[in-house]
Amino acid sequence: MRRTARLLTGTALAVAAAGFVAAPAYAGGTGSLEVFPYSAVPGGEVTVNTADCAAGTATGDAGALGAGPFTLAPSAHEDEAIGRFRVPSSAQPGTYEIVAKCAEGGRQVKGDLVVTLAAARGQAPHGSVKTGVGGALGPDPVQTAAGVAALAVAAAGGTWLLHRRARGDGI
Repeated sequence: MRRTARLLTGTALAVAAAGFVAAPAYAGGTGSLEVFPYSAVPGGEVTVNTADCAAGTATGDAGALGAGPFTLAPSAHEDEAIGRFRVPSSAQPGTYEIVAKCAEGGRQVKGDLVVTLAAARGQAPHGSVKTGVGGALGPDPVQTAAGVAALAVAAAGGTWLLHRRARGDGI
């Protein structure tokens, strides 16, 4: 009983300490900027929105991408600002940070945009997933044979050890 109480007290203190550490980081003034679509091609239009600007207006900056400034205005949703910009046709593939600064309070909100050369729609996945934990009929028969051999050696060794123990020879 006493051990359980100590464990629960320690857990509660750890959670409280993590909350105190995380609270100042959140209060620093950065929020979330939703980017849709998350992945775009050069020449495509991107919509951004945030609920973190109290007045519903903000000035956006897609300068890292080369698109420059844009405006976020109040949307039909309560307390939400929305804006649009076009990905420049000269944009290179990569991940770009999009930033907006709220008109009231100066709070910054950030989101990421991934630029790709090909549209993500209509592309069917191909090949196997390289997770390291595949089925027995994976793409590489040498790796499959090595795995089977390792399992066989482990099973034989385990059987041998259990047999020795049952006879009383010790381990």
